[in-house]
Amino acid sequence: MKTCDIVIIGGGPAGLAAANAAYDAGARSILILERDKELGGILNQCIHNGFGLHTFQEELTGPEYAYRFAEKIDQKKIAYKLSTMVLSISPEKVVTAMNREDGLFDIQAKAIVLAMGCRERSRGALNIPGYRPAGIYSAGTAQRLVNIEGFMPGREVVILGSGDIGLIMARRMTLEGAKVKVAAELMPYSGGLKRNIVQCLNDFDIPLKLSHTVVDIEGKERVTGVTIAQVDSHNKPIPGTEEHYDCDTLLLSCGLIPENELSRDMGVELNRVTNGPTVNESLETSIPGVFAAGNVLHVHDLVDFVSEEAAAAGRSAAAYVAGGCTDGERHDIPVAVEGGPRYTVPCTIDPARVGNELVVRFRVGGVMKNRFVSVYLDGDRVIHRRRPVMAPGEMEEVKLKRAMFQAHPDLSSICIRVEEA
Repeated sequence: MKTCDIVIIGGGPAGLAAANAAYDAGARSILILERDKELGGILNQCIHNGFGLHTFQEELTGPEYAYRFAEKIDQKKIAYKLSTMVLSISPEKVVTAMNREDGLFDIQAKAIVLAMGCRERSRGALNIPGYRPAGIYSAGTAQRLVNIEGFMPGREVVILGSGDIGLIMARRMTLEGAKVKVAAELMPYSGGLKRNIVQCLNDFDIPLKLSHTVVDIEGKERVTGVTIAQVDSHNKPIPGTEEHYDCDTLLLSCGLIPENELSRDMGVELNRVTNGPTVNESLETSIPGVFAAGNVLHVHDLVDFVSEEAAAAGRSAAAYVAGGCTDGERHDIPVAVEGGPRYTVPCTIDPARVGNELVVRFRVGGVMKNRFVSVYLDGDRVIHRRRPVMAPGEMEEVKLKRAMFQAHPDLSSICIRVEEA
């Protein structure tokens, strides 16, 4: 059996950033396993710009952003295997994978970084009534067809959901000559970034109907029409509010789900809200030496934040291999939330293991206006920041300094609270 210090599952933006940071932290025996035929992950099909403003201080397309990191991997001669499918990971960190060149093989890792990304919620998970004709695509599949394969999924389009991929595809399909008739969103708020609503819907006069869903899909061989209706506070369609649209294509942009079958099978504890692993301040999962970052951990808004988080996971994995994360007993304090946040990443913090700064990210459960985000350490408020508007579609963060924890040597509780202004 081959051995490796750090095995990274996934060669997308999270995997590339983790590998690069682990190398810079001193690790040399690093292997990236990627199931696609090239590095970059989902970025390769995201040909629009808007990437890299935080990381590189310039606006890049998805492939350009991926290339910047892939170039670093090549320069540092970090090993990677493409077209390689990871089949399983044991609790002892034995990775079983296969590809054409090596066949079925095992690798014993000292540390593992989970960076498998996420997948789209399918039609089968949405319980939409109607037949199952051709012309129903997830927004990401349509994006790949248009941007990489060179095919147009359809000419008259209805979009269900207002996730960022769906909003971007509304613009993309319009620019390619299709007519996007409406975007319907089940929730009373958009699931995407505000800038994407403005740039992808408003700029092209595409209506966004909140609190609406698809109640019927017409057509047997191919979609011929879609009926949407308004929903009540229990998300049940309201009779008499139906609207019919003739179309040949329905794009689904109804949320992303972290790819955690491998994590679950190896025994990693998952968060019921995010469907990603529960992690501590080092982004370490419930299995020592197994770290997670990026959209496999929780779905991000910006790839820059994915890279930032994954770099922290890479450094933690390198420290673990070097023995820096195994000294002494842990003193994990759960991060409690009140007043709006649905979860936090990390879920627990050991104050003694916090570096100079620790970023804690979270999302709220609904649209909130004129609020304060406060952080309490043993009841002592250490952060009090005004937020004019918060929404589930945009991630929030607070930055905790090491000095804050040093000022509370016997810390027993950490709470992030959203308060009325």
